[in-house]
Amino acid sequence: MTPVEEPVQSLQEALNLVRLPSEGQIRQFMSTRAAYLPGSDLTIPAGNVRMITHKAAFGGHVYAQAALAVVRAWREMEDEKGTKLSDRLDIHTINGFFTRPGIPNRPYLYTVTPLTSSRTFATLSVTAQQPSQPSTNPQGDHFPKVDASLPLSPPCFTAICSLKLPEPDSAGVSTQEPQPQQRFASILSSRPPSAWPPAPPVDITGMVEIAGAHQAGKFPVAEMYKVDMTGYNQGRPVHERRELMLYRLRKPLTLVPACAEPEGNDAEVGAAAVWDDDANAHVVAHAYVADRNGLLLVGNHVGFGYSLARAASLSYTFVVHVNAEQAVMRDDEGDGWWVQEMWFPRTAAGRGVVKSKIWSPTGVHVATEYQDGLVQGFGLGKL
Repeated sequence: MTPVEEPVQSLQEALNLVRLPSEGQIRQFMSTRAAYLPGSDLTIPAGNVRMITHKAAFGGHVYAQAALAVVRAWREMEDEKGTKLSDRLDIHTINGFFTRPGIPNRPYLYTVTPLTSSRTFATLSVTAQQPSQPSTNPQGDHFPKVDASLPLSPPCFTAICSLKLPEPDSAGVSTQEPQPQQRFASILSSRPPSAWPPAPPVDITGMVEIAGAHQAGKFPVAEMYKVDMTGYNQGRPVHERRELMLYRLRKPLTLVPACAEPEGNDAEVGAAAVWDDDANAHVVAHAYVADRNGLLLVGNHVGFGYSLARAASLSYTFVVHVNAEQAVMRDDEGDGWWVQEMWFPRTAAGRGVVKSKIWSPTGVHVATEYQDGLVQGFGLGKL
């Protein structure tokens, strides 16, 4: 019998959290699904050898899920205080640091601690740890809540998140540079968004040549397409080059009823998170998407496209410039395609920087990403 192929995960499925028992203001959560493993969905033609073997989970998973845990914890605290809807705070910044590689076959446990709070602004810390052994579910996915009792390894990720009260633009003031839909109009208008090649599962030049440029892979949350910027980048120094990704959610974020806690069966996953129209879930989706392949593209542009030895995030900051509601990905908003504009302003000391601007389909600069990480070719750093 041919096995049934599991569909690509939506945001709700990929980043689902269950609440763990907690005391006081500190809240704890656990992931229920295995993080995406870059390259695990590649089909390599016979006779070819993979250039790189990925063992670390996609860093955008722990980054986005940690921010989601912060929002869930803050919403609980707002509910306890009876905070009015109009006075609720939304994600303003996520400042994260990666300290250990994530392992796909075990869950992440998140500890959220309030730091400061006022009526209009708050900060919280979040720390992610994983068990020091694989999940009790042999499948290494659909993690049961009993996994939370396994011995824990040292933290693999930590972040400080800020939340802010939404405000109108002061006196109608809003400035930004021209949108990429205008600056790159001749390129973007040359074909429909979905006619560009899919974003590669592993965007290393040599790997793409071996695997082919049209493998979509099973990247969760959003479908993504890579605009061919070869002509634009030709002859430009690295810091002036651009990469454009077009993306949209795989499935709308609609209300999912919370399921009852299973009784007497540790192999079952605990209660599902309730997903609704909270704009912060969309902010989290943008942060998840923005982390894809960025440091690999640094490697391509600085000459490691055939000799990349290591690419690993160290720090990642995501800043939302508008009220969170403007980050919501709606099906009725133009053609629905968001734009990630990436560039690479600095490489040195075995590290590279990726900066990204997140643009709405209507040309609003919604958020900016700044990521610093290891980017090393063979012979230039210990693996």
